[in-house]
Amino acid sequence: MGFIISKIVWALLAPESLLFLLLLIAWLWHRRRPVLSRSLLGLGLLFIAALVLLPLTHWCAAPLEQRFPAPKTLARVDGIIVLGGALELENTLTLQQPALNGAAERMTAFAALARQYPQARLVFTGGSGLLRNTTYKEADVARALFESIGVDQSRMAYENASRNTWENALYSKKLVDPKPGETWLLVTSAWHMPRSVGCFRKAGWEVVPYPVDYIGNDSHWAGFSSSKQLADLGLVEKEWLGLLSYHLLNRTDALFPAPRPSQ
Repeated sequence: MGFIISKIVWALLAPESLLFLLLLIAWLWHRRRPVLSRSLLGLGLLFIAALVLLPLTHWCAAPLEQRFPAPKTLARVDGIIVLGGALELENTLTLQQPALNGAAERMTAFAALARQYPQARLVFTGGSGLLRNTTYKEADVARALFESIGVDQSRMAYENASRNTWENALYSKKLVDPKPGETWLLVTSAWHMPRSVGCFRKAGWEVVPYPVDYIGNDSHWAGFSSSKQLADLGLVEKEWLGLLSYHLLNRTDALFPAPRPSQ
């Protein structure tokens, strides 16, 4: 039930949903409350203008993405774990071939690291984030994808029950049973790394962050990329809300997890 509620709440709080509701209310009140209606319409237009002219994604994503820098080459890596979220289950079902989304670097970086550290154990964690067709898992698609690009399946383990980041950490730890002193790389999107690290720490698993898939590097003004900014802002807004909600639910070790002094 909590998973379903989170999906509904996010559907209402997404930037495009808020913009639609703002303009809808402005239209509904244009006769009864004309001053308020014009004010709401003005806010909506200002937001659209900001999407076109201001580097909103950079301002909002940079604090998340710069929180954990990419590590230098490590002498020893015992394991590498990659979080789901880069696979499009609905498109995969329709096309009958693995379909990737904008977070595809999670998968490509994981495959590259697997070659760089040939002795490391490999883990993919991801079930189904869909409200329908929940029997089809991201892990199933990941297996087919990694097999097709030559990742050694004898080194792979697939966790297919998790539906969110907290469950990624919890279920993967039970599957892998990491030993004290082992070095595990955690691969996920840079904007998603603080919450991910916080979840793994809360689950009792110290990992080495390996961020990829940066979206907040463009700091130029007047980029005229409103559609891309709207999509990216949705990711970033969801992540900031996720940090707050996970902290309140005691699923992370801090409100805004930071590197350890040794990192």
